Amino acid sequence: MLAYSSIAHAGYLLMGVVAGTTRGVSAMLIYLFIYSFMQLGAFAVIVMMRRADVVGDELKDFSGLHFRHPFAAFAMLVFMLSLGGIPPTAGFMGKLWLFGAAIDAGYFWLAIIGVLNTAVSLYYYIRVVVFMYLRKETTGSEPVARPALAFTLALAVAGTIVFGVYPRLLFELAEVSARTLGAAGTVALIP
Repeated sequence: MLAYSSIAHAGYLLMGVVAGTTRGVSAMLIYLFIYSFMQLGAFAVIVMMRRADVVGDELKDFSGLHFRHPFAAFAMLVFMLSLGGIPPTAGFMGKLWLFGAAIDAGYFWLAIIGVLNTAVSLYYYIRVVVFMYLRKETTGSEPVARPALAFTLALAVAGTIVFGVYPRLLFELAEVSARTLGAAGTVALIP
């Protein structure tokens, strides 16, 4: 599911390319940065789920995760909500900025398609949450988070939440970077 999700998120990034403006470039930079936290965290949970008796990459492997490892379930909840663009996560702010760049450039239809695609993707992200929190049957041994993996999860959760609640600094840095790229002539911007 996360592999197919990556394709959709690459499409969201292309909205910034289509917009072709400084805001479009800054929206792409913001979304790439935010997306790295969401994906790193989601894949860290999947790595944690991999054990000698369980592969950990199927939906049924997440059954009852909340009862076995509450922090991992909470982390995956945050990542799924953020990938789905639910506030107050960083994924919401990133999509808001990308859709805003498309609308500012006159691509209303593209923003509408993006919103509709986000609504459809929520079904798949929420399914993972349902398995983690509402199913009690478990498979395999208990998942264990080694210190490096636990640190990675904590960092990814913190980044996903902090940039969702307080994105201003990230927005300002991305705008400065986009203007610098435009001034250097590296990025063709539509006036």
